Amino acid sequence: MNGRRSLSSAPLKVGIAGYGIVGRRRRSVLDNHPDFEVVTACDRVFNEVSAPEDGLQYYTNYQDMLDECDLDVLLVCMTNDIAPEVTIAGLELGLHVFCEKPPGRDVDDIRKVRIVEKKCPKLKLMYGFNHRHHESVQEAFQIIKSGELGSLLNLKGTYGKSQIVTFDQDDWRTKRAISGGGVLLDQGIHMVDLMRLFAGEFEEFHSFISNSQWNFEVEDNAYALMRTSDGIIGMLHSSATQWRHRFSLEIALTKGSLILGGILSGSKSYGAETLTIVKADPDNDAGAPKETKIRYNKDPSWEAEIKAFSEAVLDGKLIDHGTSDDALKTMECVYNIYCADQAWKNKHNLSV
Repeated sequence: MNGRRSLSSAPLKVGIAGYGIVGRRRRSVLDNHPDFEVVTACDRVFNEVSAPEDGLQYYTNYQDMLDECDLDVLLVCMTNDIAPEVTIAGLELGLHVFCEKPPGRDVDDIRKVRIVEKKCPKLKLMYGFNHRHHESVQEAFQIIKSGELGSLLNLKGTYGKSQIVTFDQDDWRTKRAISGGGVLLDQGIHMVDLMRLFAGEFEEFHSFISNSQWNFEVEDNAYALMRTSDGIIGMLHSSATQWRHRFSLEIALTKGSLILGGILSGSKSYGAETLTIVKADPDNDAGAPKETKIRYNKDPSWEAEIKAFSEAVLDGKLIDHGTSDDALKTMECVYNIYCADQAWKNKHNLSV
């Protein structure tokens, strides 16, 4: 905290840096949480006409917001180039910070944040990898942890969207200086993070990275093959030429498999969110396994993340998902994928 208020005086005062689609959605969740009160927001497009008349103080510059507002918590929903800078500014002011993914443009960005975080041991920093909080993911994680389907063998994930959503000539995501990368860093990072959650850390990487379809300076497809130290294989395709939104993650284990299909989102364009539990039946001559399919009808991930952040700030609980260490290791994994394609690495002078 910035020293001007006490944690006992909840609700905590929140400022939102970046008030686009994600910032507004985060506010809707915060407004329904008793521990938080959103009092201000900043976005470069605000002016006297566009700023809503809803009681919030609006700014076009995040530093003005931090200088003039009495805050406890900073929510960062900025573009990748400035998100690390704003996160550091919040920590240095004594604020707890919740930052959306990606944590920056490259690995060095999150490393710089972690240096400042270590100087502020009483503050909480959490990153918004909300896919971890989806019910299908949580249930799959518990099944794997229980060991009922044996040990993990491999994972195969596809996360794709169409160019209409991801790649637009005026979209900042197509500009490497701002985004740091394309569809892998922007969207595929969620799949990378989930593979890490289920399999642990990958150490060996092979990849092909391409931008041959849209011809922007960031990738529109990433194909990766990864392996952990104990031999678990991860296969990943992150795509902006899928032509339909698709989320699929197949997890093979020694006694069965788990198939995550679809993911509930604000756009509702990835189809129904399901988890298929497959139990091997070796005594069946036909080889047909036993299957159970579960369909989920709500997305509690946004609320669950804010609840976990609240409990960390107010109750001192450890952050289980979305720590800066998670953010660092997921970014390292993304950049290992980039750098495994030597031509792509050399073309953009990349490093891990």
